[in-house]
Amino acid sequence: MKITFNGAAQTVTGSQHLIEVNGHSLLLDCGLFQGKRDESYERNRSFNFDVHKLNAVILSHAHIDHSGNLPNLVNNGYDGPIYATPATVRLADLMLRDSGHIQEMQAKNLSFRRARRGEPPVEALYTEEDAAKVKPHLTDKFYGEPFSPIPGVTAWFYDAGHILGSAAVLLEIEEKGRKVRLWFSGDIGRRELPIIRDPILPQPVDYLLMEATYGDKPHRRPEQAYEEMREVILKTLNRGGKVVIPAFAVGRTQEIVYNLNRMDQAGDLPDVPIYVDSPLAVNASDIFKQHPECYDAEMLNWIERGHPALEYERLHYVKSLDESKSLNERKDPMVIISASGMAETGRIVYHIQYNIEDKRNTIMIVSWQSPETLGRRLADRETRVRIFGETYHRRAEIATIGGLSAHAGQDFLLEYASAVQSSAQKIFLVHGERAAVAALQAKMAELNLPPTYYPEPKTDIEL
Repeated sequence: MKITFNGAAQTVTGSQHLIEVNGHSLLLDCGLFQGKRDESYERNRSFNFDVHKLNAVILSHAHIDHSGNLPNLVNNGYDGPIYATPATVRLADLMLRDSGHIQEMQAKNLSFRRARRGEPPVEALYTEEDAAKVKPHLTDKFYGEPFSPIPGVTAWFYDAGHILGSAAVLLEIEEKGRKVRLWFSGDIGRRELPIIRDPILPQPVDYLLMEATYGDKPHRRPEQAYEEMREVILKTLNRGGKVVIPAFAVGRTQEIVYNLNRMDQAGDLPDVPIYVDSPLAVNASDIFKQHPECYDAEMLNWIERGHPALEYERLHYVKSLDESKSLNERKDPMVIISASGMAETGRIVYHIQYNIEDKRNTIMIVSWQSPETLGRRLADRETRVRIFGETYHRRAEIATIGGLSAHAGQDFLLEYASAVQSSAQKIFLVHGERAAVAALQAKMAELNLPPTYYPEPKTDIEL
């Protein structure tokens, strides 16, 4: 039996890990690699294994860097099941269709600009129609429900505490009389995040495959991040500015909406409108409302006290493109939450374009930003940024609220790994940049944790 690290190896995006056992193969996640366009296109269109010989896929959660290359997998001939929790099944179908639409629009816009330069058009990575073909393969399994994706393997989902429906995966593998237990963390969440339950620590296993996105730093407590977010929002609104927030449509948007509801209920917010301007976020919020089995006790108590967490008077879910455009013609104070979270695509790019040169405004960065993205350039506080081929002078304030991250910080990653200290032979660190992983490895060595590995892309390791 062996594992091959095909994605999120020595990088953060494109989660994809192949397990081969008993002559069968199982893929953990099939995420989209995100980076420079040409490199991303080639990496996402090519697979490091024979797709026709793949027997099953297990999906940890619906974020595009974990699910977003499923349309290409199906287009290349995969015809088996894709296992996920019920909430992830619904979110993944929604997000993949949206991703396909974005891929089409990006290719159309780029082809238009290339045509003006006499260059040939580009082809979309995949289309919305391609993405819709994934749905028949999605197969739901509840937390704690055992299932057998391939012969000799039994799998279970456990709460990962990252987004709605997110899961860690426990695999019990048997081959030629030898038994091995492997725990795949997916993306590890944090304790005390609003809406969803806390992550479950891993059981004793032989191998731990663990994300390390924030391996170099601990996070502030979510309540501290809430206070910092409130201070930034109030300062901006009180000077007559707009707060523009690039936010992932699933998870982060709902968390921010919930926190703004808390501020409103406490009487902290001035009388300004709050807009969620992302068709995906609007539809994702509807799915959130339909899965109370994923809620934590605080969320359930909030609802029982008569406060619909994702619906309140000053909150407006933007439905039409015309309404979205009209927000940029207005100069009155407001909060705009829009996707994508890394400000690379979608309506948020236009909101940044129209508001970046006004010093009254604030662009609030609330998540990790991948290199080479507009979000990263803003987080790095570059004074001149290019948007749609034009240069803009950044005069808006940039605020980064790291404590809102839905990823575990260094302190919880160490606690997570420590849960397998007495059982694990090896810990594989993925989904992390080199500096972050090196810092985490140093801390793990201080705690005498099992040997850690930072596998190179396409590395095969026998289990």
